[in-house]
Amino acid sequence: LAPTFAAKFHPRNFRTMAKIKAYELRSNNKAALTKKLDELKNELGQLRVAKVTGGAQSKLAKIKVVRKSIARVLTVYNQTQKSKLREAFTGKTFLPKDLRQKKTRAIRRKLTKEQAQAVTLSQKKTADNFPTRKYALKA
Repeated sequence: LAPTFAAKFHPRNFRTMAKIKAYELRSNNKAALTKKLDELKNELGQLRVAKVTGGAQSKLAKIKVVRKSIARVLTVYNQTQKSKLREAFTGKTFLPKDLRQKKTRAIRRKLTKEQAQAVTLSQKKTADNFPTRKYALKA
């Protein structure tokens, strides 16, 4: 179904500021991202002032877009930072806790295969001296 004339020209279909796309942000470096974040935060502050002073409806609608854009910038920033840290710690003996796999608390505390299969000296002697008996059963 084609959108009606009224739906095409609905106010929510016209944004004053284009949404920031995450894939566009990924190509930026740290300095560019922090600069963009500062700009967005300043803009959000101005929009909030406009809201209090009774600004235009278009400015009030823009607050949500700016907030989401700030979230996108922060998300991309944190993801790139974490991926760089992962690269830095590859091949190291220990990983920082925030880079380790989360899993569940029980799984993290579970014995490793080597620990579970480990046998004490006394258990080994008992197994050697008293092997399990084999019986020939009639069919």
